[in-house]
Order: sequence, then C-alpha cells, then structure tokens
Amino acid sequence: MSTERETEVTETGDVVVPADLLEEADVRGGDRIRWRLTDDGTLVGEVIRERSGAFEDFEPVDMGETDAVDVTERGAYEPGRDA
Repeated sequence: MSTERETEVTETGDVVVPADLLEEADVRGGDRIRWRLTDDGTLVGEVIRERSGAFEDFEPVDMGETDAVDVTERGAYEPGRDA
C-alpha cells in the first residue's frame, strides 16, 4: 500500500506528519522516525517503535489465587494481615 501526502517544511526545519498517516502507520507517542536519504534523492522515513513499556502489548492474565504476601501502605510486610 502506498499513501502519499504533501506537507510544508517550516523555516526552522519542522515538518508535521499528517494525523491520518500516523494512524495508518500506527505511530504513537514515544515512537521515533528514522530518516534515510537514498542515492536517488528520495527521503524515506521508517517508524521505530519505542513504546513506553517492554510488555505494553501483552494482555493481562488472571493467575487466580497466589501465595503472595500482603504489603502495608509503607511497603512493609505484616504477617497474618488480611488484604
């Protein structure tokens, strides 16, 4: 698939990537774009996924009951304390 848009470069070199292209390419906050200039003068941008957490795309799994200890608000373990 090839989608094409045209944007203006500001005097300071800023470029705004159109929102519909960002959405189509699944570009989100924290991601980066790696720029490459080919031999024929074409400027290519490659999306580098830099999501905030290593496991952000994982769905949580219900592990049922565990033998984990109870922790107080201060973070200290209190034996026999009910959750």
